[in-house]
Amino acid sequence: MSIDDLLNRSFIKWMDTSGPDTDIVLSSRVRLARNLSPIPFPYLLDEARGVQCMQLIQDAFAKAEEPEIKAMQIAPFDQLSSLDREILVEKHLTSPNHAASASPFRGLAVNKEGSLAVMINEEDHLRIQCLLPGLQLEQSYNLAGQVDDSLEKHLDYAFDERRGYLTSCPTNVGTGMRASVMLHLPAMVMAGQISLIFQNISQLGMTVRGLYGEGTEIIGNLYQLSNQVTMGLTEDDIINNLSIITKQMIEQERLLRQKLYKEMQYQLEDKIGRSYGILKHACVLSSNEALTLLSDVRLGVDMGIIKNIQPLTLNELEVAIRPAHLQYQAGQEMDALHRDVKRAQIIKGKLNQKQA
Repeated sequence: MSIDDLLNRSFIKWMDTSGPDTDIVLSSRVRLARNLSPIPFPYLLDEARGVQCMQLIQDAFAKAEEPEIKAMQIAPFDQLSSLDREILVEKHLTSPNHAASASPFRGLAVNKEGSLAVMINEEDHLRIQCLLPGLQLEQSYNLAGQVDDSLEKHLDYAFDERRGYLTSCPTNVGTGMRASVMLHLPAMVMAGQISLIFQNISQLGMTVRGLYGEGTEIIGNLYQLSNQVTMGLTEDDIINNLSIITKQMIEQERLLRQKLYKEMQYQLEDKIGRSYGILKHACVLSSNEALTLLSDVRLGVDMGIIKNIQPLTLNELEVAIRPAHLQYQAGQEMDALHRDVKRAQIIKGKLNQKQA
């Protein structure tokens, strides 16, 4: 697999709807932050140390005994255009901060499915992540752990017996692990319960972010829920705590959906139908408007109100309508208006396709 294959494909693993609870949980991610000793943290790297760091990491992948890890392709960011890097962000394979620089010391190692990705020299030397569809936190941790174990055989990690893994940001010291789930919670929003629920969750050591992580806005009723604490807890503790809270959120969202349908059937069906109609016929759609309308349609599909659309189509659209993907498909840079026109065309084309 080449990086071009990944850039050209509309599908990557987290979009698969065969995972558990995909009517609420779009994806599960586990990310492990690791640094090399005694190399300075990425923000302190000079050219000589940067070259050394990248070479050590490339060598570790080349020496991996596991075929699936050895086969992961490393793409240095100085070999990718800014548009290419932004596409990787929109596919949730790297972070906006990581993609912002074309430094030759930055890069991404990724497998064929896009389920395993390693950010090289983002905030830490290595950020190993596994991203799977539905509620699969334990499976994500196991797969990320396999990459971690493989690389650790050939790299000297910065580790303190008392503090754990040493990281650039103090909040990641300890396990160096962040686990998260991407949740679609339209019923909680409609019922006016979302703020109170997340206020209570924050007291349990969890935090809520937007579609692309820290510092990004929440749109389309999509919320990224993750652990705040990494020190003083084991990896199993973090996974178990997040799993328990996520299952409670799933149960609450499903109950609210049933209640809304029972008490406001016509209003709910009207809202979903209007959103569906706009998406099928609009000529100009902004990103925020499209994501908001797609949230209504996703709710309609999950509740059986709309029967001729597959959830996979909606997952693909969540990415395909983002600015970098639109320009990549068009083969040229576009201003906001032409992106909005192209976005409407893509959505209409997808929704009018015959679904399997």
